[in-house]
Amino acid sequence: MTRYTELIDAIAATETGYVAHVTDDWKQGRTTYGGLSAALCVEAAQRAFAGAPPLRSAQFAFVGPAAGELAIQVKTLRQGKSTLFVGVDLLGEQGLATHGVLTFGAARASEVSHVDVPCPAVAPPDQCPSFFPENRAGAPHFSSQFEVRIAGGTRPLTGEAPEYLLWIRHLDPAATGLSALIALADTPPPPAMALFPHFGPISTMTWSLDVVNPLAADDDGWRLLRSRAETIGEGYSTQEMHLWDARGRPLVLARQNVAVFV
Repeated sequence: MTRYTELIDAIAATETGYVAHVTDDWKQGRTTYGGLSAALCVEAAQRAFAGAPPLRSAQFAFVGPAAGELAIQVKTLRQGKSTLFVGVDLLGEQGLATHGVLTFGAARASEVSHVDVPCPAVAPPDQCPSFFPENRAGAPHFSSQFEVRIAGGTRPLTGEAPEYLLWIRHLDPAATGLSALIALADTPPPPAMALFPHFGPISTMTWSLDVVNPLAADDDGWRLLRSRAETIGEGYSTQEMHLWDARGRPLVLARQNVAVFV
């Protein structure tokens, strides 16, 4: 199994950007796991713009399949006094796989402050059962890279309200930093699958996320993720996703549009 840090450390610079090689244990069906595709875009942008301010927001369109050797192209969209807009294209053998627009922004003094993202009260990870079955039946290949424990909500195919509440973390203890956080944030299957009458294909189409807090220096790696389907119909689902650290601080607020084939 290729660890996350091994994969990231192997990213190499080229004349046109960067190149990465994704092994089969990071695949979801015939393509690279979407969270990893987004993380590769973020990692390449951070390398290309080492002096950039913190990432504040990102939008990803998962245009086509990506596997094996992938090229990553990075370009400046606009550079302002405090913000940097970056475009990133992840390309595979069949062409464009993922297109990302990343917004970096320096902190500014402000007279207003407001946070209304309360963290649910749940049992600690060591008191929560595994989200995936022991035999990993139905689990995609990439899920073996993560530890996922169910703290509330439901599981796929239960017929219950489509919402997950999960503790998640990398199994690779060295997987820290922003790109590792992005790779982790997309771990569970869409909550729409709770209403599936049987297993069927899914495909994330777009992912929009806002990074609202930096990681703490003494972070333990555990994140609490709430993922809730808001609408399901005509072969698509919209879902909201909130990610907190183990202290209850919000880290990432996100939305996805997912194609469902059931």
